[in-house]
Amino acid sequence: MEKTRPLWDNPLQFVFACISYAVGLGNVWRFPYLCQKYGGGGFLIPYLIMLIVEGMPLLYLELAVGQRMRQGSIGAWKTISPYLSGVGVASVVVSFFLSMYYNVINAWAFWYLFHSFQDPLPWSSCPLNNNFTGYVEECEKSSPTQYFWYRETINISPSISENGTIQWEEVVCLILAWFTVYICILRGTESTGKVVYVTASLPYFVLLIYLVRGLTLHGAVNGLTYMFTPKLEQLANPKAWINAATQIFFSLGLGFGSLIAFASYNEPNNNCEKHAIIVSLINSGTSIFASIVTFSIYGFKATFNYENCLSRVILLLTNTFDLEEGLINADNLADMKDFLNETFPEKYATVFPQIKNCSLDAELDTAVQGTGLAFIVYSEAIKNMEVSQLWSVLYFLMLLMLGLGSMLGNTAAILTPLTDSKFLSTHLPKEVISGLVCFINCIIGLVFTMQSGNYWFDIFNDYAATLPLLLIVLVETLAVCYVYGLKRFEKDLQLMIGHKPSWYWKIMWAFASPLLIISLFIFYITDYILTGTLQYQAWDASEGRLIPKDYPTYALVVIGLLVAASIICIPLAALITFIRRKSQRPSISVIA
Repeated sequence: MEKTRPLWDNPLQFVFACISYAVGLGNVWRFPYLCQKYGGGGFLIPYLIMLIVEGMPLLYLELAVGQRMRQGSIGAWKTISPYLSGVGVASVVVSFFLSMYYNVINAWAFWYLFHSFQDPLPWSSCPLNNNFTGYVEECEKSSPTQYFWYRETINISPSISENGTIQWEEVVCLILAWFTVYICILRGTESTGKVVYVTASLPYFVLLIYLVRGLTLHGAVNGLTYMFTPKLEQLANPKAWINAATQIFFSLGLGFGSLIAFASYNEPNNNCEKHAIIVSLINSGTSIFASIVTFSIYGFKATFNYENCLSRVILLLTNTFDLEEGLINADNLADMKDFLNETFPEKYATVFPQIKNCSLDAELDTAVQGTGLAFIVYSEAIKNMEVSQLWSVLYFLMLLMLGLGSMLGNTAAILTPLTDSKFLSTHLPKEVISGLVCFINCIIGLVFTMQSGNYWFDIFNDYAATLPLLLIVLVETLAVCYVYGLKRFEKDLQLMIGHKPSWYWKIMWAFASPLLIISLFIFYITDYILTGTLQYQAWDASEGRLIPKDYPTYALVVIGLLVAASIICIPLAALITFIRRKSQRPSISVIA
């Protein structure tokens, strides 16, 4: 007798699982960057339009498919058409690639969390050199936070060609991260369903605390003014719209198979339409909320750096020209520089190279995303706060919860099709399958703990999912509307939620969303072609900064394989199905 499918304890548990998965690190470290780069508050206009046109409809479609077919991604698309099993396989491959590198972020979060209990924080000042005669040169040329990240944490090599050695502290943190994931997924929905209450709610609790703290910081208003001042001219920039669509797409986690897997554990009559709207709005609301927190802290950091810059210039001029203390201040600095230059031109010329041009706007305009924002910019701000250890612990605990929540979804996308397989489930218990997936990912993940690991992390992060996911979701949408049939899908939805979908959903599924995905696909292909030789940012220890370098040939081959490995599954599976059917007797297949 076939085993009954496990179910969520209640609909709220399912919603929490979706929120925990969708609300991830991208909400904290990419959305604020896009706001900063594309017009502040003005970026919300294309963002919200893309949410309506793309985000909610595609999220609803994936949840409905999972709930109706009651299988993981491979089984669900195979049920719709045997020729589409490759879509599910492609989703699993992309999720596998994502799991390989994504949990490294959790390892870094563990590393920073453990170091957050030190007083003072280890990234608050530069370490002394071997002779104890001064500070380490690399740290002096960069900053304490950059040095702690690039040297103490990942111990980065000068280029991707120099692999270096494995960093064993990082390995221990990676093993801990995978062990944590394994404990959370050990018993499927039974254990995951309990964990998501924590991973979904704790980040909001921390963000709320940070909001209160951030708004009271000196200079926070500068950051918030920068964010909420709309630069409407950016609306004419096509890249603002492209990035808004891309952010919505990847933030919701479309195409990975995780949402289909989660929805497959729902009751057949669950209102997935309502849940799609709720999850979409909460995800976007979190991005905006996190941006307010980020920009208040960013304003504090920018103001702190700006005022420090002014103080250093004032001190330099006061000492050089033997002026009375307090004679130069921030208000009259520009006038005093002109006066000193006119009065003592030769002396001023000798000190001029050391005089920095301090600008608050320049500090606020410095756009940073990804690990740079999460582990460098935030660390820079935290170290200057009172009771910095407390704020550091809270922040990296939040990062850990966001990363863990996303990992639960990623592993569900891999495990659900595997546990749905009769062959595997009859020979291996669920706990063993979960353990093997975690173990294999952890072993492969050791690549990212080498000194060149951060460069490989960027390759996986930039190329493993972007184009493949666009193609996967495009095929999904076309398959539901034109292979399975939109009218048939309407009837399924009526059985599940009690009414047919409105014209809005049908227009989005059949026309608007596919056209938008095709546009994004064309943009990315064109962008890659126009870019020419792909480059990466390498750390130059002698200069204490990142410099652009061309990817070597073997790295370009890996990028090509990452993109092709998942995409090729779609036509390959269809071809295999076609050959199998040709080799057998002709028979009429019924789509269940």
